Amino acid sequence: MKRKLFSSLTLGVLALTAAGASFAAEFPSQPIRWVVPFTPGGAMDVIARTMSDSMSRTLGQSIVIENRSGAGGNIGAAYAAKAAADGHTIMIAANGMAVNPALYKNMTYDPIKDFEPISLLAIVPNVLVANPDNSPAKTIPEVIELAKAKPGHYTFASAGVGTSIHLAGELFLSMADVDMLHVPYKGSGPAVTDLLGGQVDYMFDSITSAKPHIDGGKLTAIAVTTAKRSSTLPDLPTVAEAGLPGYDLSPWFAAFAPTGTPADVIAKIRDAMLTALADPKVKATLDSIGAEVVGGSTEELREHLAKETALWKDLVVERGIEAM
Repeated sequence: MKRKLFSSLTLGVLALTAAGASFAAEFPSQPIRWVVPFTPGGAMDVIARTMSDSMSRTLGQSIVIENRSGAGGNIGAAYAAKAAADGHTIMIAANGMAVNPALYKNMTYDPIKDFEPISLLAIVPNVLVANPDNSPAKTIPEVIELAKAKPGHYTFASAGVGTSIHLAGELFLSMADVDMLHVPYKGSGPAVTDLLGGQVDYMFDSITSAKPHIDGGKLTAIAVTTAKRSSTLPDLPTVAEAGLPGYDLSPWFAAFAPTGTPADVIAKIRDAMLTALADPKVKATLDSIGAEVVGGSTEELREHLAKETALWKDLVVERGIEAM
């Protein structure tokens, strides 16, 4: 009886293993939904759309971009987390994946437990820019000097509470020990409009939207927020180089799938993504928006998310940042 039971269990395990292997071999069996938890037109949306054509050719199935925006990316993420864990729904995410758990008390998903990491994709640096009519500062020491002389006088705009643009400013205020007023907007577009119009003084904007105004002489570029200089603005120093050693905010973009997605399926998607990132046409488009290719393993993304989650939780608590 025991031998018969053991044989049955063994056959069951073998059958499940074979089924799993067969499923991975057949993937993808239908179009893939790539959830973008923000509105069309931003860097996240551009990255997903740019990569999707190359990935479709590699995987042999179309990839449909699905924008589900709202609540700092939480609406799209919650939707993706509840999708079938078969690889036919994936999501692109950014720093908010690590920040939101500290900002929102009633999240309906867990960024770490409810998702399988696929790969880091790219970094799009932020750049500290100033309205030259409001602030004569051209360097980090000058920004700090002016802010210390008039605490609370100068303002910095952001694309919303908890965005990388906002956190870059909060990290700067914390490390420089200065006081500026944060002015949040619903998106980068209206924030830049008011910066250009002189309603606010500074912004740690994405290099994607800031560069045309820098090139046109309408904004003063002071420093980039990343640990390394940007290839898009190679002559511009980092904040760390320019006066705040150790400063680093690198807005990252990465891909995830619902937890439980088979490892072999994750590997197929990741391979298609890395192939896309190596495609000269894809790279040229990413270069045009200031995106710098990263790539990497699933484990590297898992460790990166855990590290970022702890880091930004500390800053959110220290600065008393609350979701609006």
